[in-house]
Amino acid sequence: MLRIDDPSFLWPLLTLDEAALEHNITTVAGAFAAAGVDHAPHVKTHMSRRVWERQSAVGVWGATVATPGQLRRVVDWGVRRAFLANEIVDPRDIAWLRSALAGDASGELEEAWVYVDSARGLDLLAAGFDGADAAVVARLGVLVELGVPGGRTGLRTRDEVVALAGRVRDAGLRVVGVSGYEGPVASGTSEQELTDVGRWCDELRATGLAVAGLVDGPLVLSAGGSAFADVVARHLGAPLRDAAGSTVPTRVVLRSGAYVTHDHGHYLHADPWTRMGAQALLPAIRVWATVLSAPEPGLVIVALGRRDVSFDIDLPTPLVARTPDADGRLGAARDLAGVRVTALNDQHGYLALGPEADGTLQPGDVVGFGISHPCTTLDKYRTALITRGDDVVEQVALDF
Repeated sequence: MLRIDDPSFLWPLLTLDEAALEHNITTVAGAFAAAGVDHAPHVKTHMSRRVWERQSAVGVWGATVATPGQLRRVVDWGVRRAFLANEIVDPRDIAWLRSALAGDASGELEEAWVYVDSARGLDLLAAGFDGADAAVVARLGVLVELGVPGGRTGLRTRDEVVALAGRVRDAGLRVVGVSGYEGPVASGTSEQELTDVGRWCDELRATGLAVAGLVDGPLVLSAGGSAFADVVARHLGAPLRDAAGSTVPTRVVLRSGAYVTHDHGHYLHADPWTRMGAQALLPAIRVWATVLSAPEPGLVIVALGRRDVSFDIDLPTPLVARTPDADGRLGAARDLAGVRVTALNDQHGYLALGPEADGTLQPGDVVGFGISHPCTTLDKYRTALITRGDDVVEQVALDF
């Protein structure tokens, strides 16, 4: 069996701990089952067929993607139900989607959901499906997106969503519900911020109730849920009742994706899972890089930069150091204390060492780093190694 220090691998190296992956996948599946909500994991995090298969094996509604290009890729993987949690406005992409739902693409896409948030976007979608067989149109689900003022896509008011949903139905397309992303509502998990997220979820529920009469079947309510899964599941999963007090059938679909690898930064601190009563998730992702230089006291330079690791939320966290032998085989791991990353260039990282750590890292040592925000680390690689300790269990392609 290969090891991470095999000569065929080079630093920087991306590894995913198998036990942590499996723990995270099963923990989140159990938490959502207990909350009574469905899950369509956002595979933009990793874009790996093999990781998706591990997620799918525990039972999910389908795969969520962010772009039409990602949608094409997951259909190639064999995904049967896909959720493009974004608007689709390019006539070429719409034409491809129609062909995929008709069974003319490489995969067999039996259902796809997409967003609309404008009359123009709806017109483009409707034109692309004009004259399509009724069975093909029935496989397309349209969700009207509710946004956040000052945020990204999505209509800003309930009335706008209701009006556009009516136009979707009048255009002969199938309205399945409403959706949005709660992330722009809060940047942290203070009591007030969690309350704000809950208030936004309540508005999405009320908006869904207002369009429920246009929906054939259960009303879909969907939100992200990576940082605020507890709030989203609690609010959207509560029984929805109309003015007469009758229960409105709903299907709540969360699109959490970053949970699969977790991290040592943003999602570690957000941690909605223990608030749901589940076990804490485990950071699966680690990036290994070599020490290049120790040019002055208190400073070490490593071969790890912006092309190798995420930096959009937090800088990486030095976790362990290992000294290779004469053949490059890694020695025992030693924990790092008093070491932090202060800056990144394209392919250099600056490590500041406190007095207790000064001199502990030498050129040639290999440092294992934790990261913050897996989505912008995984996309820097084309392959990840799934590991048990130093053993490589599987090499998986990342289809970015």
